[in-house]
Amino acid sequence: MEIQASAVTIRQARTQDVRAMVALMEPLIARRILLGKDLVDLYAAVPEFLVAVDAEDRVIGYGAVHVMWEQLGEVRTLGVSDEWLGKGVGHLLLSALQERARELGLEQLFCLTFETRFFERHGFSPVEENESLVAVEVYAELLRSTDEGIAEFLDLARVKPNTLGNTRMIKRLLE
Repeated sequence: MEIQASAVTIRQARTQDVRAMVALMEPLIARRILLGKDLVDLYAAVPEFLVAVDAEDRVIGYGAVHVMWEQLGEVRTLGVSDEWLGKGVGHLLLSALQERARELGLEQLFCLTFETRFFERHGFSPVEENESLVAVEVYAELLRSTDEGIAEFLDLARVKPNTLGNTRMIKRLLE
């Protein structure tokens, strides 16, 4: 998948992109907007990531779709370089991530974010406190996961300190 708009291209991430992604993540981690991730975890997640690159193939944004269940996925670790904020890069990335989710057969996308207005403009809605997003039997299966993102989706008390006050949001993908 490759999407182009003027001087920006969205493409599959490569292992060579990870260090540039980390450099862009560091200020967001310092401001407690993103949780830090170990390099080993980022390299393992490369197949989930798309990157936005400029005309010289420099990484200017990144984002991932993580499959959580049969028809449920999560937009994870979405960020854009400060110099490119407000220029549509986040929109391009999120659109490409949603397209990837559809290709994977997902029908719903979850995110945990401070950027509620951005996600609302893209069709996401806040999840109400104690709102059930999956069937009871799916919930029971998801509880078995060691993935912290799934624990955040389930709104488990043990991960609340990690969520940094983010809002849980969900979107139903339309055909």
